[in-house]
Amino acid sequence: MNGVAIEIGPFSIHWYAILINLGIILAIILARVEAKKQGLNPDTIYDIVLIALPAGIIGARLWYVAFNLSHYIENPIQIVQPWLGGLAIHGGLIFGILAGYIYAKVKKIDFFAWADLAAIGIPIAQAIGRWGNYINQEAYGYETTLPWAIYVDGAYRHPTFLYESIWNIILAGILIYVLKNRRKYKGQIILMYGIGYSLGRFWIEGLRTDSLMLGNIRVAQLISIILIIGCIYLMNKLKNEKKPE
Repeated sequence: MNGVAIEIGPFSIHWYAILINLGIILAIILARVEAKKQGLNPDTIYDIVLIALPAGIIGARLWYVAFNLSHYIENPIQIVQPWLGGLAIHGGLIFGILAGYIYAKVKKIDFFAWADLAAIGIPIAQAIGRWGNYINQEAYGYETTLPWAIYVDGAYRHPTFLYESIWNIILAGILIYVLKNRRKYKGQIILMYGIGYSLGRFWIEGLRTDSLMLGNIRVAQLISIILIIGCIYLMNKLKNEKKPE
């Protein structure tokens, strides 16, 4: 499958980049809409994105490169070619959230209030971005005889990109509902995202053939466990410290 959407002379635009950017745009629009409803300045989201997004992209790429170091030592030019594939969401989340937290502290704005708004858009962006994996013929699973298997790399395999896309859409729906109707404290939505995404990712990662590895351990599964434990701890902490809305 051709990963190039538009090609003009020496310049080309890849589907992978288009889909990721489309997801980001939709996430921003959704966050702005919800910010207005909550009486927050919707333009603040632009300032946060200008800081968190580049940090997230750099973090996602560095994370992927770090766990495929031998390949990139032999092909260093590919380090700056993420459109060929190779962005690790955990690295992006860690760097992006850290950058957003630092920005919130410097500007003295409520980090958790804005993190909750970001959390409803992140899984939507992920759901769309995963289709870039399909176009690049990556992020697929082991061989299977299931009727929805996709043919790739000489066999019918689990469409793990699709599993994660569907999981993220469902998760986004749940988070939006809770934000609108059931949120009890600021920070609840971003922590629910951390738990919900990690639960799905742990299962889906076990089906994939291209996992980043740390010895015999799948890195994404290890990070998922850490995030679930950390988010549950923070939920209890915030629930006890913050007054109900």
